[in-house]
Amino acid sequence: MKKLLALVLCAVMAFTLLAACTPQTATTDPTPPAELPADADMSTVEGWGAAMRAMHEGTEITVAMATHPGTEAMQRAMVEDFTRLTGIEVNWRVINEVQLNTDLLLDFAGGTGQYDVIMVDGFWIGEFASRGVAEPLSRFINDANQTPPWYDFEDIIAAYRQGISSFDGVQLTIPMAGETRFIAYRTDLFEAHGQTPPTTMAEFLELARFFNGIEDGLFGVSMRAARGIHCASGWMTIMYNFSDGFIDQQTLEPTMTDPGTVESLQFFVDLLQNAPPDVATFTHEEALGTFLEGRAAMWLDATALASRILDPEQSRIYDRVGFVPTPTGPAGDAAALAGWGLGIGANSQNQDAAWAFIVYMTGRPQAKVYVQNGGTPTRASIYLDPEMVAADASFPVQLESFDRAQALVERGISWLPPTENLGPMLDVVGTYANMAIIGQISVEDAIERSQEALLDLDL
Repeated sequence: MKKLLALVLCAVMAFTLLAACTPQTATTDPTPPAELPADADMSTVEGWGAAMRAMHEGTEITVAMATHPGTEAMQRAMVEDFTRLTGIEVNWRVINEVQLNTDLLLDFAGGTGQYDVIMVDGFWIGEFASRGVAEPLSRFINDANQTPPWYDFEDIIAAYRQGISSFDGVQLTIPMAGETRFIAYRTDLFEAHGQTPPTTMAEFLELARFFNGIEDGLFGVSMRAARGIHCASGWMTIMYNFSDGFIDQQTLEPTMTDPGTVESLQFFVDLLQNAPPDVATFTHEEALGTFLEGRAAMWLDATALASRILDPEQSRIYDRVGFVPTPTGPAGDAAALAGWGLGIGANSQNQDAAWAFIVYMTGRPQAKVYVQNGGTPTRASIYLDPEMVAADASFPVQLESFDRAQALVERGISWLPPTENLGPMLDVVGTYANMAIIGQISVEDAIERSQEALLDLDL
């Protein structure tokens, strides 16, 4: 893992130097937009499509995306209708996310503009914003000739719009996939023992202790905690409910010794004393598997995994599961937030046609088709749709959990700190936290060693 991270860091440094030394603007201006037909009816998808066809028929755009269920949904169930409606032909460049990041940075640094639509990880937003890789979208969103009323931008979950797709108030992408985290719990156990699901972190710990060992082979909780990034991710699931994190996101100075951060690690260590004895080797797969087997009373992890919990072919407890948002902590509400968005390459020569693609793929009318074909919901209306809720009973709680994630956004905090040294940073704190979980060092030692190691990273 460390060797891979080192290679990735070297690549990022190379791109940084290349971007600094290479012209970063297109050699020619984007193609001027065609005028909207005077009789255009933008009130329906068909009417909008006819208007787009009048302006863009025969235009070819190149879409650069990561291998992802959302990408597959667009390719499988949506792009043919998009081309039929608009006359815009779509060329795909679908690759793994590491290579995608590389390609997007190199394309921008070279000023070639070969990618019109770009799929951007929320963790890249700060870097892409500072370099100008993605075109700001407000001029498209606010133009009624570009964005029809049925698109309904405000229906997109606020945490996604502001937390993974914007930087310093500038909208750079439109959310297309993501997740937060919440608790799943065994309703049969809670009912049998007269307990109610946790609303606070203190109650979460108390319930983990209560259920741990109450039945043979039963543990109080299951979470990811494998040494390194997995452990860091598990700890961060509850960290922001105690503090603002382990670095100051404005100055990038380490804040491991902040009392709230120390308290959060102590809580995490105490909580996992009520997990399986090998929890310190758990990735998200082992943590989920333990819960699916019915061996844990509670589980705290990604909303994207809820469908597996409710799948009778994968889960022994599919019909006796409830869900609640991440509990409130001493620092208030918070929840994880990660995801992907679609943006427009700053050097694209087909920006209006690229925006038409984004409008169709992420618009409210197509949202259900997208999700039913494997895409992840990003709109509140989908989480409230009776048909969709019938298919996934966790949807209403997922939506509530995004409110907890939005609370963190409103505190001005990104769940994953905006630094190019993110990987090594998470590896450091996750290694020392894991050592504290297994009792190899104390919580205090883990905090002090992490602080020193972060300082050495020169964040």
